[in-house]
Amino acid sequence: MTGDAEIRVSVSPGEVRVAGLRHGKLEAASIERVARPDGVGDMHRARVTAILPAMSGAFLILGDDRMGFLPESELPPPRRAISKALHEGQMLAVRISRAAQGGKGPRVTARLTADEQALADAAADRPPGLLRRGPDAALRLARLWPDALITTDGPEWAARVRSALGAGRVSLCLAGAFNAELESDFDSLASPRVVLDGGASLLIHPTPALTAIDVDSGSLAGSRDATAHASLNQAATAAVARQIRLRNLAGAILVDFAGLPIRKREALVAPLAAALASDPLGAKLLGMTQLGLMEIVRPRIHPPLHEILGLPPSPLTLGLAAMRQALREVAALQGAAIALVAAPEVIREIEASPEAVDAYRNQAGRPLLLRPDACLRPGQEQIMRVEA
Repeated sequence: MTGDAEIRVSVSPGEVRVAGLRHGKLEAASIERVARPDGVGDMHRARVTAILPAMSGAFLILGDDRMGFLPESELPPPRRAISKALHEGQMLAVRISRAAQGGKGPRVTARLTADEQALADAAADRPPGLLRRGPDAALRLARLWPDALITTDGPEWAARVRSALGAGRVSLCLAGAFNAELESDFDSLASPRVVLDGGASLLIHPTPALTAIDVDSGSLAGSRDATAHASLNQAATAAVARQIRLRNLAGAILVDFAGLPIRKREALVAPLAAALASDPLGAKLLGMTQLGLMEIVRPRIHPPLHEILGLPPSPLTLGLAAMRQALREVAALQGAAIALVAAPEVIREIEASPEAVDAYRNQAGRPLLLRPDACLRPGQEQIMRVEA
């Protein structure tokens, strides 16, 4: 990584957004909810609640009313059957290796480093519970991009990360870590449609079993210009790989390129494989199916963005976005109170997030007045000045 890379961290009520840029272009993105961290890397002291030889694993309670699944393959050596290695009620230390996603709980491993094992031994008499948090998204990216400078608008976040990475690498920008272009880039990640140059687009459709990506040729639809279709699809390979990375799509991914007969789609295998080659999680192109679909598999570790944001955006996502907008406007109102008027379900989600409400009050120096309006739908939030 060279000096052309930078990391920007936007800290807002209830949320931390992380952007990795190369030559000014967004190449890595993550969104973490403060009250709902995904938990990857967290160490827990856990209790075995059920052993399932048919599934080659066991369920454990992690101490926070969550259940984790420990595969037999993630037991420490020597290798042995799960039913012989564990018994119900047994206590052991584990680390979360895959976040809860797709309707399934987190996956854990009992294969610990020496440092982790020492921490586990020191807590051997404790009940089930959290022993240590794993690194957050910004810290993970900072370690992956070791030469990238970090800019943030969160003073407390900056102080914490400086102690881990060094003061010279982290700068504070109270005016805001994200500019309008970056805000727009993050907004687009909540949409299933990605507009490409020339009027083409990608349509991204997550399902419980897989994610389908359709390349829509736009104005070329129905055209017999084979050269134009080939060029469009060649360019789309890089866009597909980028969106997989930015949205953290994982598991099975199928890509349907536009306007080419199956026999000509073979020419896209090599460029798509090359576009995926730099993926930090090791996405692999398995080949092309008999229907002409490109088949990709990517490890599931952190939840995809559409599960965090909702697709369409959830009331909580809309509410947190409105709070960010209110913070941007409050400074210009010279002490006037601000009210957020929104659909009742949006207001309920904000009220159920006291950490976000408190963070807004601390940052704005005054509370945000929350006013439900049954005439509004989610997505129609209004920020209003309240006259004395």
